[in-house]
Amino acid sequence: MSLNWREINLILEELKLPGSQIQKVIQSAFDVIAFRLYGKEGARMLLVSLSPGACRIHETFRSLPKSDKPLRFAEFLNSRIVNGRIEEALQLGDNRIVRITVRQGEKHYRLYARLWSNAANLICTDEEGLILDAMRRLPKRGELTGGRYAPEHSAADAGPVKREYGIREPEGEGSFNEKIDSFYAEQGGALSLEALREQARRNFEGSIGRLAASLERLREKEQEFSTAETLRISGDIILANISAVKSGDEWLEADNFYTGERIRLKLDPKKSAAAQAETYYEQYRKQKSGLEDLRREIEAGEKEKARLEETLSRLMEEENPFALHKFLKTGGVKTSAAREQDRKRTGLSFRRRDWLIIVGRDAAENDELLRRHVKGNDLWLHVRDFPGSYVFIKQKSGKTVPLDILLDAGNLALFYSKGRNNGEGDLFYTQVKYLRRAKGGPKGLVIPTQEKNLHVKTDEVRLRELEQCRVEK
Repeated sequence: MSLNWREINLILEELKLPGSQIQKVIQSAFDVIAFRLYGKEGARMLLVSLSPGACRIHETFRSLPKSDKPLRFAEFLNSRIVNGRIEEALQLGDNRIVRITVRQGEKHYRLYARLWSNAANLICTDEEGLILDAMRRLPKRGELTGGRYAPEHSAADAGPVKREYGIREPEGEGSFNEKIDSFYAEQGGALSLEALREQARRNFEGSIGRLAASLERLREKEQEFSTAETLRISGDIILANISAVKSGDEWLEADNFYTGERIRLKLDPKKSAAAQAETYYEQYRKQKSGLEDLRREIEAGEKEKARLEETLSRLMEEENPFALHKFLKTGGVKTSAAREQDRKRTGLSFRRRDWLIIVGRDAAENDELLRRHVKGNDLWLHVRDFPGSYVFIKQKSGKTVPLDILLDAGNLALFYSKGRNNGEGDLFYTQVKYLRRAKGGPKGLVIPTQEKNLHVKTDEVRLRELEQCRVEK
């Protein structure tokens, strides 16, 4: 439910915004922003939400959490209108567009809150209608810095009201602002506690379910690998009975001198007895080594599952819809937590223009990164024809890796390879989901598909800049 024009007028009438000073602008997510005001009524928080189905402007009585990293539009407004005073706040006709005029020193700014569910925006202009910035930059509408926005003209030309709207009466006590604030927190569409909790439940239960299924597969494999000792014993028995194995034999019946039992072992008729025994020993060594890796993966998976379950439980108890909305929009990752994760990650990490590049320096680090620190859409790079590091670029949602970041990663891949002295080289690059492990190959070895080629020349300046971006452990 979004507010109709009569409800917006009532909200503005109750608020009496003219004369209020803007003390701070807080943006908790890309579609929610609030203004901390001080006026005759004391300190208040004016909320503007652009969320579809919950577009609104009103006073909120709930704390708005700060974003973990500064968001562009809030930073812009804090630099322009903080300590300014609101001179007017009115709706343009019945158009659900609120114009707030702010005087800051000798300058005047206009904030237009367009509260349309499918085209909501908050736009800041100067007195002449020149757009200084917009909460949502919409090039097709011309709503970006340097464009023009003057909705007063369309409001004046709109003619008589085509449809009558009444003022709905939400349950609860207090002013209309208080009732609306409570309504949206409890049942008001996409930003209500009920809807946000359901979204959190879907998100987390899906992740927990996939993790539980993965753990089940790992435990089955652990059970299979836990019998590795029988492979070694089989090799021993074949060698002890090497004279009894004839060329072309498919089975060996012999005594198990460890238990005294009579056993039957499968043989490869194309191999000699010694080669057959070595096959069993090789399988034993792989399973024994793999068992340790499996148990580490299971331990890490169980910890992650417990963390997700604890986080979901905490979200289900959260009473502030803005805090819950912020968590779901940002993933709840805090800058300090990201830095801590960087320190714990194996290999080398570089943060360049908010992109994360990870380098594995040997087979063990390459394998560890593949298993625990990268996902399907992350980008993988490796130098052709030379042994060397795996380099990964962590994907950012909705973003394409810029060319200069790709060249950064390419230079790192070349620098941490046996081909570094050539000064240039060709690289593979593809997404992690297009890698498959080489069956029977050494640890960390992968075969890429759908790979592309990148030719890189060593750029010493770029490498020195990257060294300044390296995350210290």
